[in-house]
Amino acid sequence: MATKTLDLGCGDTPKNPFNMDEIYGVDIRKVPEKNILKADLAVERIPFDSDMFDAVSAFDFIEHVPRIIYNPKRRFCFVELMNEIYRVLKPGGRFFSFTPAFPAPAAWRDPTHVNIITEETFPLYFDNQNRLASMYGFNGHFRIDEQSWHENQIHLITVMTKIPPLRG
Repeated sequence: MATKTLDLGCGDTPKNPFNMDEIYGVDIRKVPEKNILKADLAVERIPFDSDMFDAVSAFDFIEHVPRIIYNPKRRFCFVELMNEIYRVLKPGGRFFSFTPAFPAPAAWRDPTHVNIITEETFPLYFDNQNRLASMYGFNGHFRIDEQSWHENQIHLITVMTKIPPLRG
């Protein structure tokens, strides 16, 4: 069976960090010949079925998704995106994030960066132990497999696996 990956905010060329067989993308414009669908992931769902992908990646993308907007009601856009990532991943699927993070100046200097990530963001808010984002509507469960700084010391790399909820 062919493995599938989805790259969020992919631009013209979806990335494939886990070397999957089929590559799909989501961006703010559609490119059908490259399997790229159009969606504004700050306010829209990922336009794919649940449990469809073996991997999802986000390269230089999540820092552009607002943490919260009022439109006219309060929405926790980043939390909703993490729910969507969890939804489209198959059980055991992996999420790869590559994002400029605090304290690197690059996390702040781009005026379109509205979501500043730290080394604590994923482990405290989206892992299967702490899940602090559940108070904002996060319903997924991820295991943190890896978190490290890229050699440029600007980008934080985080790899997480979709797991079932803990019993207890």
